Amino acid sequence: MSRHRRRRHSPEGSPDLGFQIAPMIDVVFVVLVFFMSLCAAIKVEAELNTKLPGSASTSVAVDFPDEQTISIDSNGQVLLNDAPFDAPNDPAMPNLTDTLKRLKQNSDNAQTKLLITISSDPKAPYYRTIDVLNALADAAVDNVTFTVDDGF
Repeated sequence: MSRHRRRRHSPEGSPDLGFQIAPMIDVVFVVLVFFMSLCAAIKVEAELNTKLPGSASTSVAVDFPDEQTISIDSNGQVLLNDAPFDAPNDPAMPNLTDTLKRLKQNSDNAQTKLLITISSDPKAPYYRTIDVLNALADAAVDNVTFTVDDGF
């Protein structure tokens, strides 16, 4: 008897391995694991509670106030937190009034105080301070303070 077993060969010359079930089971398990992990990920995504930002009121008042600074330059330019608003010769100041109304509404929703500090240049026209006070009155802002710069 010879040492080597003879294998059956197919007519094309390649060995006939027969029907192999083990690789098919491996593939089925891999596909099963893939779909199980995919379904678990979809379930987690469906359970995410996402809330978009908006104006929502809080139930408890926050202790820190919302403080904004309005500056008036010597040429009459009004700046809210160092950002210029309206033209220096516009007494109505619609952009400043609209911004102050939004700030007031946001502070009311957050149940905080809106504090406005007015810092006017000593050479600024007095009527610009009156224009700023009128804009604050239109926006219903009632916590207003004035600062004095010692450098002048």
